[in-house]
Amino acid sequence: VQLQASGGGLVQPGGSLRLSCTTSKFRLDFYVIGWFRQAPGKEREGVSCISGDHGRTAYADSVKGRFTVSRDNAKNTAYLEMNNLKPEDTAVYYCALVAVVHGLTLKAHEYDWWGQGTLVTVSS
Repeated sequence: VQLQASGGGLVQPGGSLRLSCTTSKFRLDFYVIGWFRQAPGKEREGVSCISGDHGRTAYADSVKGRFTVSRDNAKNTAYLEMNNLKPEDTAVYYCALVAVVHGLTLKAHEYDWWGQGTLVTVSS
């Protein structure tokens, strides 16, 4: 597996989770790391992204103020800290990579490499 998302699980509304995206193949400082999610019956949605070089970030309006994206290039790992989770955040979450020269984007079709997803369920 070239890219792997992990850290999903079942959490109550208002709770928190931290997702990780790890890779042994890619140097993250050469890429933009994107986080996406897909709920049943819905299209894949861009959640957040971070540039591996300068750490610039972007967020979807639906998660601004609740989610924080970060990366640790020494560990070749990116993170998505999710706070104040809501039932509508329930989805399979994926991480993906595109070359950093591409710039920040939340458009799924612009990403070249995808990891396996991790399921996040927000329910009481």
